[in-house]
Amino acid sequence: MRVKTCVSLLAVALLLSGIVLAASPKVQLKEGKYQVDVIVNGKPFTTYLHTPDPAKALIAPGIVQTKPVLHPVLSPSGIPMTRAYPFADVAGEARDHPHHMGIYFTMDRVGSDANNFWGNSKDASPAIKHVKITGKKEGNGSATLKTVSDWIGKDGNPVVKEDREMVFIVIDPSTYAIDFNMSLEPVSGEVSFGDTKEGMFAFRIAQFLTEKATGRYLNSEGGELEKGVWGKRANWVRLQGETDGKKVGIAILSHPTSTNSPTYWHARGYGCFSVNPLGQLDFQKELKVPDPKPFDLKLKPGQKAWFKYRVVVYEGDFGKDKVDALYQAYAK
Repeated sequence: MRVKTCVSLLAVALLLSGIVLAASPKVQLKEGKYQVDVIVNGKPFTTYLHTPDPAKALIAPGIVQTKPVLHPVLSPSGIPMTRAYPFADVAGEARDHPHHMGIYFTMDRVGSDANNFWGNSKDASPAIKHVKITGKKEGNGSATLKTVSDWIGKDGNPVVKEDREMVFIVIDPSTYAIDFNMSLEPVSGEVSFGDTKEGMFAFRIAQFLTEKATGRYLNSEGGELEKGVWGKRANWVRLQGETDGKKVGIAILSHPTSTNSPTYWHARGYGCFSVNPLGQLDFQKELKVPDPKPFDLKLKPGQKAWFKYRVVVYEGDFGKDKVDALYQAYAK
């Protein structure tokens, strides 16, 4: 009887141990005055820098942060996937386009040609100003952060309001994801969005992921490299490279209910990896599409445009079949 009891207790102990080992890692949101740190299993994943910290000047002369960004973004084992510049100086990094900061969501020509939210990094406006955090939930396997921001035009008045939800997800030990669900709504009067390639939801990648290094693009239609993905419609684009003998990559998936889906891609070999559903006319013209047509997004008061993307940061070799499976799971 005593032997059976001991065996039973051992079985229960092993079962409980198995449950603990199999449990998803805790995803925490550590809130500070200017940012929210995202911590997975006690290690940093990314930081949402919603407001410039006056004590931490950018290294680029005359450059300021004019929008909320996620920076840095790290792979599950801690490899930096974002370019450090203009926040920090790393030898060998390109210093072009200082407005490319981590992961960011901006657009040129919102409301008027003067409102270049995408390219401005020197003036006080136009700029996207964080208003408040509206929700925060930590948990095992995922955490959710909700925010509100105002897009302030060149004249100092708000043009659109942005509601954003970011869900930080552990898919498996070598694969993390961030779901971005963002809406834009006019503050007063109708707002038009220019059909320009200068936008919209972007990831400025680490140097090793550029095409001059080891980075290689692949899209859902089988297109490869910048020439095969830039300006073309696709459900997803993957960028994979190698550093210190390890294959790592980023996949951006566009949800089928997102604005102007399947979306266009402003993905450049030098390091700008961007989804741009609103650049339709520019892309069609540059690719010499017969009878190019603008998307011509206009929003009236009370209307919202939704932009929904999943960013997957992974370690390993992700071919087309694997990314297709990730997309199908996301699109459900």
